[in-house]
Amino acid sequence: MRVVIQRVSRASVRSSGFGENNISTGLLILLGIEEADGAEDADWLTGKIGRLRVFGDESGIMNLSVMDVKGELLVISQFTLHASTKKGNRPSYIKAARPEHAIPLYEQFIEKLRAETGLRVVSGWFGADMKVELINDGPVTIIIDSRNKE
Repeated sequence: MRVVIQRVSRASVRSSGFGENNISTGLLILLGIEEADGAEDADWLTGKIGRLRVFGDESGIMNLSVMDVKGELLVISQFTLHASTKKGNRPSYIKAARPEHAIPLYEQFIEKLRAETGLRVVSGWFGADMKVELINDGPVTIIIDSRNKE
């Protein structure tokens, strides 16, 4: 699993077929799932995200987690995070998981994130055409891949 995490002062996702979800201060998480991913990847990543110290303390030092600041989380599925651009100019998504594998992991990731953090977690809609808006606070953007745990 690969995530792009952005610290935001607000973020929203909308889809004409589903509506809109939004958060205030917190983390926007773009989640890419590949065929080799499993439950252990979701468990490791949700723990890492919950404890990630990217919010400023009283001295302005990034020393607080999203749990410390009682923030919110917005999770959006994004298969394009597993794009391969080695050959040609058209990305290949061969490593991205098929829906029958990815959807259960996506849902598990969201539920595990709720349980791990105790915070409000909202999401986009798997496979939907979505419009995402955010105000990146910092800017702070971090990439984490469960294949690179060391």
